Amino acid sequence: MITLLCVGSLLTTLIWYVFNDNNVEPHKPPPQKKSAPQPSDPCNGCGEIINKVLERYSQPWKKREDNYQKFRSQLGSKCHGLDKAIVTQGNTPVGAKLVYDGEKKRSLQVTPEIFSTFTKERPFSNKTWDTCAVVGNGGILTNSSCGPMIDAAQFVIRCNLPPLANGYETHVGVKTDLVTANPSILVEKYGALMGRRRPLVESLRSYGDSLLLLPAFSYGHNTPVSLRAAYSIEDFGSPARPIFFNPEYLQSLAVFWGSRGLRAVRLSTGIIMASLALEVCTNVHLYGFWPFGHHPHGLHALTNHYYDDRQTKKKFHAMPAEFDLLLRLHSQGVLRLHLGDCRPADG
Repeated sequence: MITLLCVGSLLTTLIWYVFNDNNVEPHKPPPQKKSAPQPSDPCNGCGEIINKVLERYSQPWKKREDNYQKFRSQLGSKCHGLDKAIVTQGNTPVGAKLVYDGEKKRSLQVTPEIFSTFTKERPFSNKTWDTCAVVGNGGILTNSSCGPMIDAAQFVIRCNLPPLANGYETHVGVKTDLVTANPSILVEKYGALMGRRRPLVESLRSYGDSLLLLPAFSYGHNTPVSLRAAYSIEDFGSPARPIFFNPEYLQSLAVFWGSRGLRAVRLSTGIIMASLALEVCTNVHLYGFWPFGHHPHGLHALTNHYYDDRQTKKKFHAMPAEFDLLLRLHSQGVLRLHLGDCRPADG
């Protein structure tokens, strides 16, 4: 099940340390000392790891058009996100077989009823946006004042139905052009839509007429609840526009990142949306992507998400390894990671 890229725990940071390449030396246990940890390192050892990350991040950022075009071309030739990321009536006709990317032995034949829920037009193939913001839900966004910068982007992507009101606006913004939704959220918060559906529809109001992207065909149990979400939106006249991930695209994307050394049971929502943004946007900015339990500036403890401290499935995604790959792209000028507080000059 696709899960949001978010803040990892200290244990996860140590896993990342092992994953990293020559940019970071292999981790060696510190020599035993009788003295207590230094007050300047409140997270008991993570400071050294974070400092090494900041060494890579702190170089002045400049977009490298040659690197961006090369990576975008490689990504497009392998994954074809512009045309294949989303199931449409054009690329998936009645009678077609959808193979679940999370269950390779399971497939679904498209019936007329299911076909009617597919979007008629490809959302991305005929348009490239200039600036896109992909907003993760990491605790690093807390008190970041990044809202205005995020809202200034031409196209804003958010993950897993995050809250935008009650004071969060200043730090995460409100503009939303696409928002993803894990079926697990629909199950846990809305009773799998087996009963009342109005609470879901009302919760979608904060996202306006944005695209609502669901992984309906990743696992068999995702399909019924995702279809119920689409029916609920239609029945209640919500302006939200439900669309479904194409499992073929997700499989291709997993192979693409696997060829670059990423080993994970599932890609996180964050890296999937960053990948899609690199195909459909000229300038990609990432916010809320920080897999460590302490802030890079000051090392104070962070909650897992900017809105709660619920933990993610650490064995399901390889968050620190994903972050390392995104940091490499930042260093190469392919995309821009925003870490810490936002200032007007950061744009």
